[in-house]
Amino acid sequence: MDEERALYIVRAGEAGAIERVLRDYSDKHRATFKFESTDEDKRKKLCEGIFKVLVKDIPTTCQVSCLEVLRILSRDKKVLVPVTTKENMQILLRLAKLNESDDSLEKVSEFPVIVESLKCLCNIVFNSQMAQQLSLELNLAAKLCNLLRKCKDRKFINDIKCFDLRLLFLLSLLHTDIRSQLRYELQGLPLLTQILESAFSIKWTDEYESAIDHNGPPLSPQETDCAIEALKALFNVTVDSWKVHKESDSHQFRVMAAVLRHCLLIVGPTEDKTEELHSNAVNLLSNVPVSCLDVLICPLTHEETAQEATTLDELPSDKTAEKETVLKNNTMVYSGMNMEAIHVLLNFMEKRIDKGSSYREGLTPVLSLLTECSRAHRNIRKFLKDQVLPPLRDVTNRPEVGSTVRNKLVRLMTHVDLGVKQIAAEFLFVLCKERVDSLLKYTGYGNAAGLLAARGLLAGGRGDNWYSEDEDTDTEEYKNAKPKPCH
Repeated sequence: MDEERALYIVRAGEAGAIERVLRDYSDKHRATFKFESTDEDKRKKLCEGIFKVLVKDIPTTCQVSCLEVLRILSRDKKVLVPVTTKENMQILLRLAKLNESDDSLEKVSEFPVIVESLKCLCNIVFNSQMAQQLSLELNLAAKLCNLLRKCKDRKFINDIKCFDLRLLFLLSLLHTDIRSQLRYELQGLPLLTQILESAFSIKWTDEYESAIDHNGPPLSPQETDCAIEALKALFNVTVDSWKVHKESDSHQFRVMAAVLRHCLLIVGPTEDKTEELHSNAVNLLSNVPVSCLDVLICPLTHEETAQEATTLDELPSDKTAEKETVLKNNTMVYSGMNMEAIHVLLNFMEKRIDKGSSYREGLTPVLSLLTECSRAHRNIRKFLKDQVLPPLRDVTNRPEVGSTVRNKLVRLMTHVDLGVKQIAAEFLFVLCKERVDSLLKYTGYGNAAGLLAARGLLAGGRGDNWYSEDEDTDTEEYKNAKPKPCH
């Protein structure tokens, strides 16, 4: 009945009446995602009628009402079949200011029309294979990048950026050709990285180092959503970027990794949004060539070094034990390097373990990332070894019993999911410099048997990778317990 009344008014053609009836329809069906099949034909005709109205010279408010209803109706795949035409797609592109002839975004009054048009395009492209094909024909990805360049420094149009980025993400997800076009022809990597820089308001202090204000306000909801969409689009653009062949590529990936380091050290408006932001940053870091991940750590600044020294100087000279405690508890620093980002990744990993579900999707990306970082970068490995596998003092309990990070990871070594089991074991093996005796010390033979059998190392030895011969000192507790049978 709602569609019938709306269709009658839309066909009558009076802008004020059209706006009112469509606004009522939108208010009533804002949360509708499932539609009655009996009214399918009426919804198709209403879509067609709305497109005919959108080509006319009507007020902006009427355009917005038309687009809001079109967005709601485009949730139904069956309705889109007759209305997804090249002509109708071009109407939406024009309203979204995606035509190359539109040089700037000056009229604030047009912003709601642009946003609603982009929302419609997101739904239509997601639900219609024909629209996906037309997107290629109309070179939609290039138009979206052009729109981003117009608004990348204009913070008051975050909604435009957000839905532009969401549409780019969808296109790059659905078409491998568009991923390649974004990466090389459209320079999507630097463009999307700049979008992140803008969302995070980054101020560079060095080539790959940014200033972090730990007392600053959290990101706004709009900035957070915009950053998340940019991270998802960047993931698609870089999904095949395991090898770097040119110096310019290496530099760009390092810049992106430095931006992602900044991302890990800031928070969103809520705890859930912060986790979503960091989760997408972890996924993207997994696409960065491992040789470029060295920028996740950086030398201490003069201020940080002075602050650490001041804390120690405040303690009396005879308080040696207290000074050692200060140094030990300063978990963000290791060998003169700032390890904040790695510490965040470690905490993120532990939270994902504690969730106890969806390990393959939620845990394996961060575990894989930490494993590759540890294998390639000595300082990161040594820091993580210090945090995850500190000198062994508890020799009375089995390695999988307890609440430490080590205990949790050892329990994962016998998980039912083969992928989870393998990456947990691999991470610990790398922290042990792929030495079988060291792995057995921290995990026990039974827990390590699966990995050792797969690598042909049940008789002992070490893996194929070379590691520096830094010291791995046994505690007195472990030396005394060593003659006892292994757990």
